[in-house]
Amino acid sequence: MNRSTRTVTRVARGAVAAVAAALALGALPATAPAAAAAAQHRTAAPIHQVVLQGAVNVRDLGGYGTYDGARVRYGVAYRADALNKTTDTDVATLGRLGLREVVDFRTPFELQYDGPDRLPSGLTPTSRPVTDSGLYAQTLTAIGSRDPATQDAMLGHGKAEALMRTVYGAFVTDPAARTQFGATLKDLATTPGPLLFHCTSGKDRTGWLSYVLLRTVGVPEATARGDYLASNTFRAAADAALRANLKQSGVMQNPDLLIPLQEVRVDYLDAALSQLGSQYGDLYGYLTRGLGLSLRDLAGLRARLVA
Repeated sequence: MNRSTRTVTRVARGAVAAVAAALALGALPATAPAAAAAAQHRTAAPIHQVVLQGAVNVRDLGGYGTYDGARVRYGVAYRADALNKTTDTDVATLGRLGLREVVDFRTPFELQYDGPDRLPSGLTPTSRPVTDSGLYAQTLTAIGSRDPATQDAMLGHGKAEALMRTVYGAFVTDPAARTQFGATLKDLATTPGPLLFHCTSGKDRTGWLSYVLLRTVGVPEATARGDYLASNTFRAAADAALRANLKQSGVMQNPDLLIPLQEVRVDYLDAALSQLGSQYGDLYGYLTRGLGLSLRDLAGLRARLVA
């Protein structure tokens, strides 16, 4: 290969990387409303749940369409709630996924209270604790008080919602959280084989990184938000059962105080996105300066996840 040919090759490779990065960030021209609606129809896909007995919010992130008509591959990235209650049947189901890595975002306190993941033989979880801003401890304290006045004072009058917005803001502001999220995306970009990441309920830390990942590989905003909000559907029965049990047992007089903590909401996601905009300007800034991803990492995510 002569010098001129090598130069052309380098330029071509650079152009491919730049295009991949631009697609990953959704950096495409604005479309007219009708075209946007058509694009949204093309990018939507049925959510593929991995049905387990001991976890309710386990999903394959594949199937979603991207701006440019491609589609996120199935069997590469999975999101989940905690896997500490998986049954033997569940472990066998997880084994059939061929997972190469399971990333656990739970804090040491959560792990101590709930216990470690039960995974297929030979698979050890990668612990990457991400702060929940005291959400888990405060929830347990409020419930454990068994006092309606204390519970109302801790969670009522908009305090639960405010706590959730604080939790989401910390996904962007906390350096340790950014390190853990960034390391997980780098693993997805470079490690062969499927990866699963999870927290306790699979809706906040997991929901945020799932949203970021889908947007990074070119899934439209509305579709990524739909995946985020779907946790409310998958968790509804289990969360309602917990509230009913707390009331029946006399632990909480008004268990509906927990609903803002159990749900995902648009304004929680927007709290993180607002902080992202203030601190980094846009998603690209958050990915590169915040999470430490290179253009090679971004192109790698696109190549691994998008067909």
